[in-house]
Amino acid sequence: MALFTQDALKPGVAMREVWSWAAFDFANSGYTTVVLTAVFNAYFVSTVAAGHEAATFLWTLVIALSNAVSMLAMPMIGAVADATATKKRWLFVATLLCILGTLGLMLTGEGTILWAGAMIVVSNLAFNVGESLNSAFLPELAREEAIGKVSGWGWSFGYCGGIVTLGLCIVVVLFGPTWGLTTDQTVAGTMAVTALVFAVAAAPIFLFVKERSRPRLSADDREAIKSLCAESFKEVRSTLKSLPVFRDFAWLAVCGFCYQCGVAVVITLSSVYASAVMGFTTTDTLVMVFLVNITAALGAFAFGYVQDRIGHKLALGLTLCVWLAMIAVAYLSSETWHFWVAANLAGLAMGSSQSAGRAMVAVFAPASRLAEFYSFWNMALWLAAIVGPLSYGAITWATGNDHRSAILVTGFFFLLSIVALLPINMKRGAEIGKLASEKNETA
Repeated sequence: MALFTQDALKPGVAMREVWSWAAFDFANSGYTTVVLTAVFNAYFVSTVAAGHEAATFLWTLVIALSNAVSMLAMPMIGAVADATATKKRWLFVATLLCILGTLGLMLTGEGTILWAGAMIVVSNLAFNVGESLNSAFLPELAREEAIGKVSGWGWSFGYCGGIVTLGLCIVVVLFGPTWGLTTDQTVAGTMAVTALVFAVAAAPIFLFVKERSRPRLSADDREAIKSLCAESFKEVRSTLKSLPVFRDFAWLAVCGFCYQCGVAVVITLSSVYASAVMGFTTTDTLVMVFLVNITAALGAFAFGYVQDRIGHKLALGLTLCVWLAMIAVAYLSSETWHFWVAANLAGLAMGSSQSAGRAMVAVFAPASRLAEFYSFWNMALWLAAIVGPLSYGAITWATGNDHRSAILVTGFFFLLSIVALLPINMKRGAEIGKLASEKNETA
């Protein structure tokens, strides 16, 4: 049986479009893997903010700020992209800014906290916007019954991007000294590699994926666009007010917020934990993250098929249990191999949980309000990306860098997400979304 089949796609959607859409996951995965997870986060704590007693907390503050700006910007961008059918145009701008922000990190070094923080805010804001807009294409490409599968294709292909980018960066780190590169120059080289891979791999989505949504406003009508931006936060309030109607989506947003608090900690602080608690070197961390990305790619790909077979809710619940197991192993780790087990459990759950959440939004969202619902979903995730790392950073600061206590508290986020998952009814949520879409079309 073919793994990639045309019958998973909506009529008129070419397989080339899906591969091009998934290639964007490939492109931006390198950014999170290298900048936020494996290289620059540890470099910021150890070098950029060297000697500062709250270095870890400063890193979490920068991440929190970038996600706070995302929360403010995305409602306007999502509203305009929906109304003018310009998701690709906004996606291009976000991609360009992320690449430029990553290149800006090449100019960092000891004491450049403000510049490094600014470049992280720019690049992570752009990454968040791009991730949201890319996700909004999913329901336009995949049939409803195959959304989990196609979402899994994207996440698994995305992790392949992380593997390729990180593999190239490992070469830079290993051979940098023989090329006469200093530590700062080696880190700068990894940033250049990340930006280049992003630029090349992102190109197909702009060349081949079609914009299928219908515009309600002209992109040239500046007054209407200004009015729409002013109304965008009212739309967020409107979405909040409509949550009692879309109650299954509301519970999903709560669930996503809780588990993404924990996921954000793992993404932004795992290498810091590995270095501070387990004594990992930079090379150790890079190799670990490289192999974990392979686990994540396989997990996301396989779980895409599992989702469509056993249901999105049960699939997500299983991944959340894996996350809890990962926290327990990381907290109790006393040997290096213990942490390797924890890291691979995280990889197995990482793509699976995020893919399942993205697919469930597609099931619940009315077809005429896709960018709006994905914007709201991503706002919940960005809020989590503020709360999760900040809670970790605050605990380490308050306890004299006790990372084990911080990771233990992270486990409570995953426990709460399981509680929030229980009330969700997939059939009811899908029916409510369809009725709302039909009502909008006939209005």
